[in-house]
Amino acid sequence: MTRIITFLALRIQSEGSDRRTRTVGAGGAASLGSPPRLTGAAILILLSVIAVAPAAGAEDILTGPVPAVVEDVIDGDTLRVRARIWLGQDLAIYVRLAGVDAPETRGACARERELAQQAQSFVASSLTPGGGGLPSVQLREVRYGKYARRVVARVETEAGLDLSAALLAAGLAQPYDGGPRPVWCD
Repeated sequence: MTRIITFLALRIQSEGSDRRTRTVGAGGAASLGSPPRLTGAAILILLSVIAVAPAAGAEDILTGPVPAVVEDVIDGDTLRVRARIWLGQDLAIYVRLAGVDAPETRGACARERELAQQAQSFVASSLTPGGGGLPSVQLREVRYGKYARRVVARVETEAGLDLSAALLAAGLAQPYDGGPRPVWCD
């Protein structure tokens, strides 16, 4: 896709440079004539490419599994992990559990804050320390989150437990699709 757009841009530029004329003003200053014009075919091709091209980053999904170690359980639905993205290359990143919303530790009411503590403890106890002392997980269906420095993913423990499904089953999370957050306070 990038190659096609680059090719078209270079083609348009080279076509246009043949048509430019150099003019000299009264003071001896040189200026170029009109900028290059797009031919009808170039416009049609460019619009076709743009119309069928997906937006950058839209629906980019890394199916996984991506091995990672959990460095911290931030709250019931957010972890800080160090993911192995390539040989010798680790990436520290926040991961939001896909499909769920857990209560917030700074929630609006005492009940939400209490449930948030329970959800955080539940997630932490579901993780088993690996050989390096940190719990290992697998990230699946990794995609960009709506906030910078964070991705959304299905997180599976070493024992094969899907953390999102486990939180829902324990009543410590509600289904979430990215819209308005569920209400935890009565």
